[in-house]
Amino acid sequence: MLGIGLIGGAAAGSWLQDGGRDEPGGAYSRASELWHNVPVDQLFPPTVEGEGAGPGGADRTWTRIAVAPDTGCSGAFDPLLSRALAPVGCLRLLRASYTDTTSSHVLTIGLLFTKGDESQMRSLSTRFRVEGLDRRRDLMPRTYAAAGTLAEGFGEAQRASWAISVLTDAPVVVYAVSGFADHRSVTEPEPAADAMKNGATSDIAQSGLGHEAQGLADRIERSLRKKIDPPTEKRS
Repeated sequence: MLGIGLIGGAAAGSWLQDGGRDEPGGAYSRASELWHNVPVDQLFPPTVEGEGAGPGGADRTWTRIAVAPDTGCSGAFDPLLSRALAPVGCLRLLRASYTDTTSSHVLTIGLLFTKGDESQMRSLSTRFRVEGLDRRRDLMPRTYAAAGTLAEGFGEAQRASWAISVLTDAPVVVYAVSGFADHRSVTEPEPAADAMKNGATSDIAQSGLGHEAQGLADRIERSLRKKIDPPTEKRS
């Protein structure tokens, strides 16, 4: 069952409508509250359009098939990824599952709201970038295999590609992991950054699963940023 803040509709998101700007650091503070102040359909829209997100600039559309109850992080990540994320702590974890228009791919998208301050998030982002933690197979995010959906068989062995983004202007880690909807096991998963390279010839690259993971993660992240710091309306 989702928390009241996630299903509260317009009332829950009403603070977004004032168009005001607050003091320095205000946007960062607001971001930490999004997990219970914004309706789930705004964090994880029922349909996400990915213009130019596919291989060769092809358009993509993803349809949500399940939303997980908001939880803590116990058991949500592989042990090594949990250790890597530990310095910023875990406030709340939100996850949803999506599929593409052909129902041949499944994806899990996650928003980890941390307890980290701005300095801690910058440090974590630097570490992920410098040490290449976002490309290590032993640090892949886990899936959300929602029962009774196309993602039901999307487990750890089915993970094919993934993307992780540690934000520095908000206490949030955004990630996505993709796989085949027929639940085939994948022996050589590939980070999205590698699967999207020009000339990549792996099965994962050829299937577009790297583009799927990166494309969905990017668009959920963009949407989140707009809610953190919504543009003010121009006045005549």
